[in-house]
Amino acid sequence: MTKAQLKEAERLRKAEEKLKAEKERIEGLKVYEREYEHLGYVCGIDEVGRGPLAGPVVAGAVILPKDCDILYINDSKKLTEKKREQLYDVIAQKAVAWAVGYASPERIDEINILQATYEAMREAISNLSVRPDILLNDAVTIPGVDIKQVPIIKGDAKSISIGAASIMAKVTRDRLMVDYDKVFEGYGFASNKGYGSAAHIEALKKLGPCPIHRRSFIGNFVNGDQST
Repeated sequence: MTKAQLKEAERLRKAEEKLKAEKERIEGLKVYEREYEHLGYVCGIDEVGRGPLAGPVVAGAVILPKDCDILYINDSKKLTEKKREQLYDVIAQKAVAWAVGYASPERIDEINILQATYEAMREAISNLSVRPDILLNDAVTIPGVDIKQVPIIKGDAKSISIGAASIMAKVTRDRLMVDYDKVFEGYGFASNKGYGSAAHIEALKKLGPCPIHRRSFIGNFVNGDQST
């Protein structure tokens, strides 16, 4: 074999090894799904946006097929934006059902972020076209839901269903914040997604809050009510 052929053969060997390792990793993410699949439809639940100073909290709910063959699903924070966007389309196409739920900044201020997160999760579940038989949740137990729940600490990195839910919620929220950036200019929402970056905080101090800022989150950065 020529040097070029040897190099190509080595490249293919490494690619095959990486693919094999990824398939094994994904199989490892199905432990909880396999444990509970005898109950019926297993649904992963996760939220995105509990920490930002602006924008809604968004929850995702995803029911994947039992023979799910989607690779590269992971905690959405561990994926690049490009990979999340790609996986969003694949999950949307292959999922048995998926949905999102929202809680607005006003609702967050009214009932607090934890209760608003629960509300968004309940909405996501109710928006599903298929009723799940068991919920795998990232760390929490959702009150007011009459479906069996299994809270899993760091579930978005341990369960393929929760990881998929985190991706759907993250992409949905990021796209929304990009849209908000065109409406409320100057805060950099397209890049910071409402999180408290230095540039965002500086803009908040200079411009005051806009309608999608969480008043209960920004007291350290603004004096008095500067709502517009």
